[in-house]
Amino acid sequence: MNIESSPAGLLAALAATLALHAAQPAIAADDPAPAASSCLKAGAWTRLGGEAPRIATAQDVLPALADRDVILLGEQHDKADDHRWQLQTVAALNAMRPGMVIGFEAFPRRVQPVLDRWVAGDLGTAEFLDRVEWNKVWGMPAELYLPLFEFARLNRIPMVALNVERKLIRTIASKGGDAVADAEREGVSRPATPLPSYVDQLLQSHREHARMRGTDDARAAAADPAFRNFVDAQTTWDRAMAEALARRLAAGGGSRPLVVGIIGSGHLHHGLGVAHQLRDLGVTRIATLLPVAVETPCDDIRPGLADAVFAVPPQAVVPSAPPRLGVSLGEGEGGVHVAEVSPGSLAERSGFRAGDLIVELAGSPVSQVASVVAAIRNQPAGTWLPLRIRRNGESLELVVRFPARG
Repeated sequence: MNIESSPAGLLAALAATLALHAAQPAIAADDPAPAASSCLKAGAWTRLGGEAPRIATAQDVLPALADRDVILLGEQHDKADDHRWQLQTVAALNAMRPGMVIGFEAFPRRVQPVLDRWVAGDLGTAEFLDRVEWNKVWGMPAELYLPLFEFARLNRIPMVALNVERKLIRTIASKGGDAVADAEREGVSRPATPLPSYVDQLLQSHREHARMRGTDDARAAAADPAFRNFVDAQTTWDRAMAEALARRLAAGGGSRPLVVGIIGSGHLHHGLGVAHQLRDLGVTRIATLLPVAVETPCDDIRPGLADAVFAVPPQAVVPSAPPRLGVSLGEGEGGVHVAEVSPGSLAERSGFRAGDLIVELAGSPVSQVASVVAAIRNQPAGTWLPLRIRRNGESLELVVRFPARG
């Protein structure tokens, strides 16, 4: 784990900015390599447990953490190398702690029976993705996650749905946690009070996305009701995943399994999100591991960020790869909000403007950023993609003409 253009739209305020290009690696084939970092080494771990970061090997890091009850593995949802790192880490941990359980932010808890059938080998890949409504509930390219799912099925490792329905999170973001009755909370208990540093972090994120949308929320204060609702939504989201992890840990009885969580890194930084809620639930033996780009400044790799981070190397891209859209997106009421259009981008040439609301994609209604991301990425070069937007109350049709390769 990854995410939403009104104060009520959580995925507008929680979403990371999505610049949609054909590939998202950090460096092009003819660009100079990023400057070397003194705290990170490509393809290696950095331990953060002491006063200063220390580059280490997997043998230094994983055995020392494998006896924890819960290990949280972060991700940027759309980064393929993050998921490859997760797979190699899960495989190493499984060798040390057979009988593990893997929880996924990508699945709402209502699809748990489908996950059980998949692990049992009762479903093929296409049927599995259809039954969990992958494109509806998550929408990232399935091939990013399928190696993890296949690993779990191959080794009969239970998979656990950690999430709740997006509707619940959006409702809390709109109305606040107290306005949602317990019977409508999908069994999620009231979250622990967030730490002040988490509130500060969320306020910064809330303001940044408000600035992108050009709203007055860019000057929001911590006491503003819209921001407080935003915090309620985020902490409820964290609480839901923490409860699912804690519940599965307790289900193991005396032989407590290692429970691994595959979760967006934003929920894990500095132990302020899911880990904070786990501690409130009585689960204290927790480790957090994060993938980070090797060119990340050392000022951002501070003790407390995680127990350890893995430095993901840059990946060269073909300079002639066709451009994709070039927008920043968030989810709003009734569609996907265009927060920003990159100058000179395919989106600008196709007629998109900041503030547009994408309501249809190739004739089908659309309400999730992830669905637009997946459609753009899967669109073959040299083809056309019609989209319907709303702009200033008017319905317009735009056609994106993707260039042919080369």
